Formats: sequence, structure tokens, C-alpha cells
Amino acid sequence: MTEFEFLGELSVLISLPKPENAVTIAVSSRVLFRTEKEQKVFEQKGIEEYLRYQVEHENEPFAPGPAFPFVKALETVNNRLRELYPDSEELFDIVLVTYNHAHVGIRLINTINYHNLFIERFCMTGGSSPIGYLKAWHTNLYLSADAEKVQEALAEGIAAATMFMPEKQIEVSETQLRVAFDGDAVLFSDESERIFKAHGLDKFFEHERENENRLLDHGPLKGFLEVLGKLQKKFYAKGHRMDCPIRTYLVTARSAASSGIRALKTLRAWGLEMDEALFLAGAPKGPMLEKIRPHIYFDDQMFHVEGAVEMGAIAAHVPYGIAQKYPHKKSTNAGK
Repeated sequence: MTEFEFLGELSVLISLPKPENAVTIAVSSRVLFRTEKEQKVFEQKGIEEYLRYQVEHENEPFAPGPAFPFVKALETVNNRLRELYPDSEELFDIVLVTYNHAHVGIRLINTINYHNLFIERFCMTGGSSPIGYLKAWHTNLYLSADAEKVQEALAEGIAAATMFMPEKQIEVSETQLRVAFDGDAVLFSDESERIFKAHGLDKFFEHERENENRLLDHGPLKGFLEVLGKLQKKFYAKGHRMDCPIRTYLVTARSAASSGIRALKTLRAWGLEMDEALFLAGAPKGPMLEKIRPHIYFDDQMFHVEGAVEMGAIAAHVPYGIAQKYPHKKSTNAGK
């Protein structure tokens, strides 16, 4: 038996889907686990002391990080999908991405086994950029603590976001994956946000009314919402719409009457169903996210990400669009 044949049989044995069939989620070790102490060792004492520290502590598992509940929820969805579609490879496939050298992987493997995570694919780059590997994995979403690498991934057309750890993390569902999205510059392009930044709120409302029948262009996370919707429909087809283990939310500062119709028409034209849509008309998003308790919330503005994190919600920043040049001011009433 060749090595390739052996690996193929091993993949079947442990039910790993082929990357081209799976929904691939690449997660940095720094967001899947709490590695702040190790990061300080690296920053203060350098790479050699960092590597030595990791080897000395390789039997000590890392604590869960901000992406941990999200990954556990993905595994819950996979279990339900396997029950309904035993032969299907349309599953979430999690790839652990780390800049670490290979011999540090022992501690990561020990941690994964300690927490009973099903992660068999690793990408340990020894300090090199992982972006090329992400493309080879057909990655649908990349989560990292490194904002520069997230921007690099977005530039390559890979949905990506920077995650942050809340000081107090609210409890999330163990039976349903909940994913919340901002609208502009996340699901949609930043076209409308550019109008607002350049000409103000009144011009923005006028622009949306005049263009309500013209679809918004896609944003960087549209593709991820599409694959979530595709998996949802597999549950619907088996009569599980009401107890579907995936639930999606649109949480936008757009106003419903004055600028919401264009967003909803765009989603409908794309064939995408959003389970819940909250149009907040400029109100803070944090309290709503505290009620939703998402496993992850995506927003292009750090102002909203910080507000969510302050409420204990798990949030991720999508550094895309015009808002990166014009930080949101607290007195403004139209961040989208």
C-alpha cells in the first residue's frame, strides 16, 4: 500500500471530508485557545526561549479561547448532519493554523485531545504566512488574532476576521450554532457606507431610496452565509426547519423603513434566508447581541465589535471597506 492509499483509507476511517466538498474553517491556535502567556514569552524573550517553554509545558493543555465555543458548535452541527446524511461529505472541516514550528504541535495535539475536539488537519508554518495554504484547503472562513494576516486573506478573496476575547463571556447554546452578521462591508459591499462617509446621513437615505431595486454588491462574508444556508436547507429537507441546529442573524444599524428594504431585497435575490433581522437605526448593538448570544458576530467597525465584547458576546472584526479609514464616532447615529 502506498502512502497516498494509506492516507486515503485513514481519511475514510475517521470520516474526514475531502476539502473540495467540505465547509473548511481555518482557525488560528491563538483564537482557539488562550495563549497570552506564551505570546508574552515570545515577545519578551524571543523565539528560542518560546520554543523551549512550549516543549517544557507540552503536557499542560491550553484553556479555551474565543473561537472555542464556535468550533464546538460546528462539531454539534456535523453530528446532526451525519445522523441525517451518513454518506455526505458536506460537513464543517476544521483546520488548525499556527505559525509555530512543528515540534510545538505536541502541546496543541494534547490540548485538542484534552478538550475532546475533532481536529485532524493542522497547518504549522514555522513563522511563514499561511495564506497560500488556506487557498489550497478551499477555506471558507479564516479566524485569527493577527489583523495583518486577516487583511491578507481578505485581499485573496478568503472570508476572514480578527477575533477578540471578552473579559466576561456569556454562555452560548450547546445545541444550535448561532452566527450574526453586520450588513454593509460584511455581507454587502461598502458602497452605501461610502455614501454616508462622504455625504452624510440624509444623502445616504436618499441614495438607498433611489436604489432600493438595485442589488447591493457582495461583501467578504457573503460566501460564508451561503454555505451556512446550504447546510440549513439539508436540515429543512429532512423536516428540521423548526429545530435546525444553525441559526443566522442580520444585526445592522440601518433603519428598517428608510434603508432596510434594499438589504432585504438583496438577500432575497441571492436566495439567502436570514432567520432573524434586526434593524437598529443607530442604536447600540451590544445589548441585542447579549440577547442573541451568538457563537460569533462579524462587523467591519471596531466600535461595534468593542461594544459587543463589552457585553460578553463573541465578536470578530472584518477589516474591509471605507470604515477602516474613518473610525466610528460615538455621537454618530448611522454606523452600519
